[in-house]
Amino acid sequence: MTLGAQAAVIDEQERVLLVRHTYTNGWFLPGGGVKRGETVEEALHRELREETETSITAPALFRVYSSVRQRDHVFMYVARAFETLKLKRPDFEIAEVRWFPLWDLPPDTNPATRRRLAEIATELGSCHERA
Repeated sequence: MTLGAQAAVIDEQERVLLVRHTYTNGWFLPGGGVKRGETVEEALHRELREETETSITAPALFRVYSSVRQRDHVFMYVARAFETLKLKRPDFEIAEVRWFPLWDLPPDTNPATRRRLAEIATELGSCHERA
């Protein structure tokens, strides 16, 4: 069984921070696995620093997702207060980090990421369809 943490970091312009990995196609929410001895929130903070060079403040737990088939449990957070520590440079794991409007995600956004963001936008009322 695996345990993970992800965050939708959303700025005041209703943009979300997404990452593109070097080992798979598409854009994803930042996050990753919880290491032995770590709390879920500690893992969330660590993963965001590693993947995006962003430090979040007061993340709000949005929902816990589970996959019976894969035996995954992912804690999904929303963070609206954050600080970018420095410009994230590509490395062995992260090819790119970018902000995207919630209503205009790139076509190759991972389907699960797209679903999570639609759920967050609907429940929090943070996204409106743009014409």
